[in-house]
Amino acid sequence: MYQIGIVGAAGYSGIELIKLLSNHEKVEIVKLFGHSTVGSNIEDVHPSLKNIISMEIENFSVATIKGLDLIFVALPSGQAFEVVKTAFENGVKVIDLGGDFRLSDKNEYKLYYKHEHQAEQLLENSVYGLSEWNENEIASADIIANPGCYPTSVLLPLLPIIKNILIDKSFISIISYSGTSGAGKSVSQNMIFSEVNESVRAYKIGEHQHIPEIKKYLEKFASVKTNFSFVPHLLPVTRGIYSTIQAKIKIGVSEKDILNAYKEYYTDKSFIRFIGTKIPEMKDVTYTNFCDIGFYLSSDGVLTIFSTIDNLLKGAAGQAVQNMNIMFGFDQSEGIMKCSKKLSAHK
Repeated sequence: MYQIGIVGAAGYSGIELIKLLSNHEKVEIVKLFGHSTVGSNIEDVHPSLKNIISMEIENFSVATIKGLDLIFVALPSGQAFEVVKTAFENGVKVIDLGGDFRLSDKNEYKLYYKHEHQAEQLLENSVYGLSEWNENEIASADIIANPGCYPTSVLLPLLPIIKNILIDKSFISIISYSGTSGAGKSVSQNMIFSEVNESVRAYKIGEHQHIPEIKKYLEKFASVKTNFSFVPHLLPVTRGIYSTIQAKIKIGVSEKDILNAYKEYYTDKSFIRFIGTKIPEMKDVTYTNFCDIGFYLSSDGVLTIFSTIDNLLKGAAGQAVQNMNIMFGFDQSEGIMKCSKKLSAHK
């Protein structure tokens, strides 16, 4: 039985990790770490966890991680450096759900995350945890940088199309919508209920921290440089991400070519539900680890791809557990949900 700790256990992603790992037959949560909640029992901080887990939240230190096989780090960007460094130096594997180890360029990190990188020496040890596209590297990694929620919703639907050279890569339009839990539990005026309810707004256009991440891993996994715009929006819902991606297809590309591309890469992937020319809905993926993908090819050669995920699961805790399963050689669905590996392609 592998021994697991969770840093940031009282946050949104931390709670989801607890729920998933409590149902995992091959690991055991033995440590919960926090900051403002230290000394409290997790079930008192979050009554939804009563009868699921009873454990005191502790301060993170070298002494408290002895005997652990892996820690999940669910902290805001800029707060994971010392935790990851301490774990790595003491032989404890790490899956970081934040953004501190996703980019290999410290200057690019500073530009988009607005602070200095404080563990540059560990960047070369970090592996990007896009489960369906980087399984071999994940399996042998000591540090996993769990993908961001927006990039997960963009990379999964777009990579098969770009890799098979089906679209014009000179300009791709990406418009995404997120629930408010993507901002974490920190309080800010523009995130309170009366500000977000019954409204939709774009934000961080041209400067969102996920822009370089999308760019980097489109190039890594598809071996192609692209030009794209990324416009994120805030939705008045708690959880979920919806992305709409548009590009011109190459001359001669057919609907069958698009269908075959998704079949080629996702036929055996448990958590990809390709629904062909149907349009996915966010309500069908909330509280699951699925990514639903559909598309529409217009008569004028514009391909529109739709994808949707739960930002707290496939976009965070669910994908993190999926990556842990790869690291330890378990079935990828262990502890998440049992599901068929047969790709659907309904039209």
